[in-house]
Amino acid sequence: MRTDRLLARLEQEPERPSNREVPRMSRTRKALFGFTSVLYAAIVVAVLIRSDLVRLDWQVMLFRPYKQWPQLHEFLDYFVVLGQRGPTAVLVAAWLGWRSWRQRTLRPLLVLGTALLALNATVGAVKIGLGRLGPHYATAVGSPELFAGGDIFPSGHTANAVVTWGILAYLATTPRARRVLSVVAANFALGVGATTAYLGTHWVSDVLLGWAAGLLILLGLPWAEPVIAWAEDRIQAWRVRTRATSPGRRLVPSPLSPVARRTLLPHTGGRLSAEELAAAQEEAQHGETAVIGGRAAATSSSGTGIGAARVCHPGPMRQHPLRAERAPVSPQPPSGPHRPYTDRPSVRAVQSGPLGPRGK
Repeated sequence: MRTDRLLARLEQEPERPSNREVPRMSRTRKALFGFTSVLYAAIVVAVLIRSDLVRLDWQVMLFRPYKQWPQLHEFLDYFVVLGQRGPTAVLVAAWLGWRSWRQRTLRPLLVLGTALLALNATVGAVKIGLGRLGPHYATAVGSPELFAGGDIFPSGHTANAVVTWGILAYLATTPRARRVLSVVAANFALGVGATTAYLGTHWVSDVLLGWAAGLLILLGLPWAEPVIAWAEDRIQAWRVRTRATSPGRRLVPSPLSPVARRTLLPHTGGRLSAEELAAAQEEAQHGETAVIGGRAAATSSSGTGIGAARVCHPGPMRQHPLRAERAPVSPQPPSGPHRPYTDRPSVRAVQSGPLGPRGK
């Protein structure tokens, strides 16, 4: 299978416009971020001081929901996978990777990577710092089981479900899609958190803190948008530079406009008119035309610079004659009430016969 044809086909795919309206830290978003931060701190303090929240944890743990409704156990064992970081990250990254290719932008993948990196750093630090044990490893009834070497507070499954599925709503390009994906992400996040409490792998307070931790990541993503834009620009510039200087590859020209073709003809001696000169300048502003080895490369698309030239493997170089260098086109019969075209003398006969009285 030849990869050059596949890559050329991918380069010719129509460019889909990406969402240019990047979410910003509006007043409502800042208010929600502040409220969620206060709730996050309140849950941590409630567990530290052994409040009624810890008593609720033990009541649900001793109730053992997985024994009360055993018929749900098999289904929920599979449903909780929607909160595992590995499978969900691969699934969402595949979808966002397709979107990045169609929109010719790396922003969806960079947003996902930034969110997962922030989630691992914040949730992991709190897990290790508090060291809480899970319900199945509890040692004393009524104890918060903190600083005992555990790593389940807050719930990683719950926080990951909030962030991974919430990214789809955050990157939605239309208000309707954003509303629908927000409902879907909320159902997944709530379901995964409740499932972990049902299976007895997390306390109720773990689930509450996991919801707050994931929501903080989603609400704070607009603060990272300038860094994401900077990283995308650097990656795109590196990609274009690497493709331009890659050994063993050459640039294949694309069809030029009549104005650009006339400027490249070596035998043109006349000057360009004002209209042609203005058209050539406009063409240079929207896409610079590079001449490599006597041949013109494809013009770059406006803005991104992606697809500036088609890249293929080297082959035998063959000069394609321009329109002016090609063989003359055979004359066509004229239209109108004239005598048949076949009755006219050939060009060779006219040139070889005697000249008329006016021919000199």
